[in-house]
Amino acid sequence: MDRATKEATVAELSQIFESAGSVVLARHSGLAVAEMTKLRGDLREAGGRLKVVRNRLARIALKGRKGESASDMFEGPIAIAYSEDFTAAPKVVVAYAKSNDKFELVGGFMEEELLDAKGVEALSAMPSREELIGAIAGRLLGQAGEIVARINAPGVTLAGQIDVICERAAA
Repeated sequence: MDRATKEATVAELSQIFESAGSVVLARHSGLAVAEMTKLRGDLREAGGRLKVVRNRLARIALKGRKGESASDMFEGPIAIAYSEDFTAAPKVVVAYAKSNDKFELVGGFMEEELLDAKGVEALSAMPSREELIGAIAGRLLGQAGEIVARINAPGVTLAGQIDVICERAAA
């Protein structure tokens, strides 16, 4: 690999580490090309990406950036899975690691937070960004409906009482 290619790779990794919501590191020793292709496809569907990295270049790219403390994890054949949504990549990678013994979770990072393998599994159990937005929207709509019902309640009660008075007067 020539110097220009290394510099381009470091720049690309720096951009990935800067913009990703979360980065998951995993050892991929012994995986067949078809298995890696399936994992890449699964990640792409979830909005993530997978990249096999050179450890030394990844450490250089992490210097002075968020997640710099994860540079010690770059040992052996490492692949990084990353996504803008902080839960997308961990969900896919954890599910894949459970079904394939050759794919081993090492850890990861999210902003300045360093995660071990258990931390990545915990992150994968969290709801996604879309699920959180849906839950918040549902709560807001529910509360808005409750406010409308409470505002209308006195008028409905008054209308009911007027109807009772009219029925008694007519009888």
